[in-house]
Amino acid sequence: MPRRFDWNDLRYLLAVSRAGTVSEAARRLGADHATVIRRIDALEQALDAKLVERNPRGYHLTQRGEALLASARRIEEEAEQAQRALAGGEAPLSGLVRISSLEGFGNFFLAGRLPRFAARNPDVAVELLTIQQILALSRREADLAITLAPPESERFLREKLTDYVLMVYGTEEYLGRAPPLRRPEELGAHPFISYIDDLVFMRGLDYLDEIRRGLRARLQSSSLHAQMEAACAGHGLCVLPAFMARTRPELRAVLPREVRLVRSYWMVSDADLAGTQRLRAMRNFIREEVAEARAMFQGEAA
Repeated sequence: MPRRFDWNDLRYLLAVSRAGTVSEAARRLGADHATVIRRIDALEQALDAKLVERNPRGYHLTQRGEALLASARRIEEEAEQAQRALAGGEAPLSGLVRISSLEGFGNFFLAGRLPRFAARNPDVAVELLTIQQILALSRREADLAITLAPPESERFLREKLTDYVLMVYGTEEYLGRAPPLRRPEELGAHPFISYIDDLVFMRGLDYLDEIRRGLRARLQSSSLHAQMEAACAGHGLCVLPAFMARTRPELRAVLPREVRLVRSYWMVSDADLAGTQRLRAMRNFIREEVAEARAMFQGEAA
């Protein structure tokens, strides 16, 4: 018969499953590396089961570990709810929320608003990653993702946040010295700035063929922010989300009625993890902030 195990050890299993490494799990828990390993070992010995294995990417749960994980998440959620009930519903949230976001949304929308979330929830640590490639929720590299292409698996909770408009932009100085632009057919006479062809990592980011077949960028960057800076320096034209371009008054939309693209931001999280209080609070916060800024995403706000 398996020995009794310490319920608290489930916290360490959850942390390792979410972080992917023992060192990151230790950091999130405020513990040391040895303590995390010792608590996982104790849990495995008590249950007489191998729960965690190491591979070149870090740590991952075995089949038996995954089976236990669902129960561990429910226990975590019940514990959070019990704490809030005992405190009259006012117990502060705590823990870590890691958000993986596309660069434009993360840097030019969410980052400036997260301090409001922090003020409401001072015990919740937030990590915002706006690297080129979206991290994998399936490998628990992030708790929540903002993406253009939500996964179809029922394992994930998917929610459309908003449509957003993209247009072609150039500086007043560039447009004053460049060939005239009266119709879309004339775009081919202008240098474009866009993503590196071989590094377009998500469907929906390859804009130029959609604007006009055969358009190719003369200056390419994996960073949308870098592309905008090059356009602001007068190098040429660039396709940008309207909510980003509005932060740079030197940029002017080119043929805004004729050339408009529409994309959609989606918020995605693991369905099991989505029920935790801190992630639910973050999802609600992002949803509310986006709803308030809907006109800005549509390119309507000044």
